[in-house]
Amino acid sequence: MSTATSFRPRRSVLYMPAANARALEKARDIDCDALIFDLEDAVAPDQKVAARDQLRQALLVGRYGHRERIVRVNALETPWGADDLAMLADVRIDAVLLPKIESPAQVDAAVARLGAQWPVWVMTETPRGVLAAAQILERCPRIEVMVMGTSDLVTELRARHTPDRQPLLQALAHCVLVARAFNRVVLDGVHLDFRNLESFESAARQGRDLGFDGKTLIHPSQVEIANRIFGIGDEEIALASQIIAAWEEAQRDGKGVVVLNGKLIENLHAGEAKRTLEFARALRSR
Repeated sequence: MSTATSFRPRRSVLYMPAANARALEKARDIDCDALIFDLEDAVAPDQKVAARDQLRQALLVGRYGHRERIVRVNALETPWGADDLAMLADVRIDAVLLPKIESPAQVDAAVARLGAQWPVWVMTETPRGVLAAAQILERCPRIEVMVMGTSDLVTELRARHTPDRQPLLQALAHCVLVARAFNRVVLDGVHLDFRNLESFESAARQGRDLGFDGKTLIHPSQVEIANRIFGIGDEEIALASQIIAAWEEAQRDGKGVVVLNGKLIENLHAGEAKRTLEFARALRSR
């Protein structure tokens, strides 16, 4: 099973097109938790090779600070996938993101080319990928993070983009359930109407309520909102500290439950409070 931790902040995970040199430079100053350098959907076929070379140079220069660096490669079935993976051999990144994963065999084929060098993230963006999610995570321990590709999924479902994301809710909830069952991180998909920050905030809150660890983004203007919604506030930290103190006192007194602020506190609440404080420590240490 993966040793991925939920406590590494992945509140805001921003896609950056590898073909855009200005974007690669600007990414060094954006306050997101992670960057996905995209060689796949964001790059036209006739720009794939040039984008790969440009990204390699940017990664060799580095200076991306605390931000996780993830490269979304093209699928091995394409003319560019194998060379994308080969390019990663001598650059410093934190993970490789595999697109349109529908089976463990696809992950195994990519891992065979990567060797033991980088952790793997996978895109879940088709009906087959959603249905096979449990099998994929169970059989592929190198996978640390599952990323929802909601734009492709809407198309594959022949559904429509709606403000409440009703057509996607079953698939989103299923993938959160699978990620939790196999102790993996799961990230919500992008919000295409990036100029409408009000609708973005609503979608981000919905994703947080569903249980996602963070959200993938397509514009820097979305970062602050994602950091806030998927982060830990001062009130949450204070309450978590109170819960742990009350629980530890109850344990010393031989009690299995305790009442705090009129609410019953059990072992599961203490566990979640400890997770909250660990997350907060991870943010501070960043």
